Amino acid sequence: MAAVSKVMSLREAVKRFVGDGSHLSIGGFTVSRNPMAAVHEIIRRGRRNLHLYAHSNGQGVDELVGAGCVSRLEIAYCGSGRFAPTCVRFARAVASGALAVEDYSNYHMTLRFMAGAMGVPFLPTRSGLGTDIVETWGFDAAARRSDPSLPPMKLAVVDNPFGNWGGAPRVVLVPAITPDVTIIHVQQADAEGTCRIRGLPFADVEQAKASRAVIVTCEELVAGGELRRDPDRNALPFLFADAVVHVPWGAYPTACHGLYDYDPAYLHAYAESAADDETFRRRLERLVLDVESHEAFLDLVGRDRLDAIRADARTGYAKGLERD
Repeated sequence: MAAVSKVMSLREAVKRFVGDGSHLSIGGFTVSRNPMAAVHEIIRRGRRNLHLYAHSNGQGVDELVGAGCVSRLEIAYCGSGRFAPTCVRFARAVASGALAVEDYSNYHMTLRFMAGAMGVPFLPTRSGLGTDIVETWGFDAAARRSDPSLPPMKLAVVDNPFGNWGGAPRVVLVPAITPDVTIIHVQQADAEGTCRIRGLPFADVEQAKASRAVIVTCEELVAGGELRRDPDRNALPFLFADAVVHVPWGAYPTACHGLYDYDPAYLHAYAESAADDETFRRRLERLVLDVESHEAFLDLVGRDRLDAIRADARTGYAKGLERD
């Protein structure tokens, strides 16, 4: 049977799979492998009222929130390391009441995506017992009753049905996540959607497997069959992908291991601009809303910046990069 190409433009992928009110999951971790080209395209298309899921994300979540695209967020941590230990626009949106947030631990979020991938309604854990995560809920009971897309409870603490077997008299049940669409950025993909990730995969694999549709953006679009020569190195088989978009530097300004590091200059400037509403608005207009494509965005940033963060072939990170 002939291979089916899923290659399309970023604009087409976002138009087809991300609508107003979508339950959207994005991959990556803090300042690593955020699908930033896709994030910017969602902002350009003016999507609103998104219900966003992420494991522990930074730049991607903060720009979507700052642009007014997100009304609800479920996440473990929203920060960009030293540049923004707590993301600035995220924090402002929570404080103002513009963003409803349900917070879980890192492990909880991984289990929730895994439950979605397994097709089960929840998974049990001991994680969270004795903490405020169990007691403090972000989405109130009225919201849960009125919206069937929300689980009726944040989580449930129940007696171990096997008694004290395993040394746990009580366990925490965390609900599955099944997004409408997940977007991940990878180093390599083929036209059918087979994906290869270098470095830590974070929760990207579970996020993709839990989702009804998956958009893969990739640094390199590989010829058919090449990734099957070493299938043990692949993160996802082709059957999970619905769209494949070739977009080099698609994680910039976050890092893509083995190819480029994060850009400290961009992230510092972003954090400073995010602290002021008008400065942030002007920056968003200049770098995202008023440009036609990710390539045009990179041209505005300056190709010299890209050269400065290219990764060393041996370590996978940029050598001599000034990170302060």
